[in-house]
Amino acid sequence: MSLLIGSAFVLVVFLTSMLSGIFGMAGGLVLLWFLLLIFPAGTAMAVHGVIQLTANGSRAWLSRRFIVWRIVAFMTLGVLSAAGLLLLFNYSPNAATVSILIGLMPILVWMPKRWFHLDANRKSHALCCGIASGGLTIAAGVSGPLIDIFFVRSHMDRRQVVATKAMIQVVAHSIKILFYLGAALSLSTAEWGMILLAAPFAILGTQTGTRILHRLTDANFRTWTRWIVTGIGAFYFAQGIYLLSR
Repeated sequence: MSLLIGSAFVLVVFLTSMLSGIFGMAGGLVLLWFLLLIFPAGTAMAVHGVIQLTANGSRAWLSRRFIVWRIVAFMTLGVLSAAGLLLLFNYSPNAATVSILIGLMPILVWMPKRWFHLDANRKSHALCCGIASGGLTIAAGVSGPLIDIFFVRSHMDRRQVVATKAMIQVVAHSIKILFYLGAALSLSTAEWGMILLAAPFAILGTQTGTRILHRLTDANFRTWTRWIVTGIGAFYFAQGIYLLSR
């Protein structure tokens, strides 16, 4: 990793962590795109997991009084189940598949809420959310829009949504790092040094985003989330089609 790429990496980590600090997602989508440019898919997933674990961990800590722990517990069981299934099928990612999966995610944020009868406060729904989001986190790197559909009927405010999602993302990204541990170990000492250097900037970006979050209304929070995720998803989908056509 050259000095220029390393500097760009640190800047991207800060900006994407700030974005996720505000909306609870979107930042991870942008960060993964950058990582896929400079690393093979498996390595990009591992590095993404380390940075997202740091960012989500700091966000969960800053918002810990808003975390709904009962939901986190059942989602964790689901994530572990999904990881076991992917290990059973010996899943291995590639950039085209990852891009298309992420590109299709924005469909979820535009579906009318009345179509979903999902509530993360229900034990069975939280478990299913863990299985689905955990599988997608490991297979495609991110799962924010999918997790959201389990919260639309939960009557939780924006702070509880962001805090609880942050905690389950801590779990999912931790498991993702273990899943791609072999790829992570292939990184050089210099590359790991740059990743460790970027970690504090992930925390700083999260703190900045959290301050902005508290100034948003619930309505603005949901509107901006929808449009930002849609724009990023459209870009990913186009990239995936291009990679398949090469």
